[in-house]
Amino acid sequence: MSDDGAPVTPGRGDGAPVTPGRGDGAPVMPGRGDGAPVTPGRGDGAPVTPGRGDGAPVTPGWQDRAEIADVVLRYCRGVDRLDLPLIRSCYHDGGIDHHTGFDGDADSYVAWLSGLLPRFTGTMHMVGNQLIEVIGDVARCETYGTAHHWGEPAGDPGLNFVTGFRYVDRMERRDGEWRIAERWAVREWTRTIAAETVRPKEGEGPSPHRDRTDPVYLDWPPPQPGAAVG
Repeated sequence: MSDDGAPVTPGRGDGAPVTPGRGDGAPVMPGRGDGAPVTPGRGDGAPVTPGRGDGAPVTPGWQDRAEIADVVLRYCRGVDRLDLPLIRSCYHDGGIDHHTGFDGDADSYVAWLSGLLPRFTGTMHMVGNQLIEVIGDVARCETYGTAHHWGEPAGDPGLNFVTGFRYVDRMERRDGEWRIAERWAVREWTRTIAAETVRPKEGEGPSPHRDRTDPVYLDWPPPQPGAAVG
């Protein structure tokens, strides 16, 4: 009892009740010292969505979109490295291509490229914005990009130019594999590369090859230092 007759709760001199576990009387929730509830799976209390370690949800169709995007990137590699079988592998049998200067089936398109691309010293296709809309086993893929072309002589506008394009692809999944069923290569603009803007490389270093000697075709992963080879 206190001097004024009020009851005293054990543990504090001001008569306020003490909740076990904290000295300020605030209740303690199991698992965290600050009283905040803990959701199983993460130490900070944020819920974990299955499929990603950072708790971000996995969007349905994400795998399809990744596979479709890879088709476009493989095509660009095939053109820039003059890898005709790789280009052909991006199209389904019976696939159609509508290009500037060409309109026909995929086999004829690859044959056309085999005569066109060697005229250039090199090409580089860069892709940017990409929108992929998947509906079952069919998808519409729109890819923005630019394509650089260069050749000799440097002043020839037919060999030295940059184009802005959109690949509008009807992709289909057949036997579990996404490929191009029909492509519209829409040419948005063309700009000539002036001869005076071309300069040589500054020094020694890796150079591109338009065949399977390019570094991208090296065995991968490379052997670790000290590992046995062969």
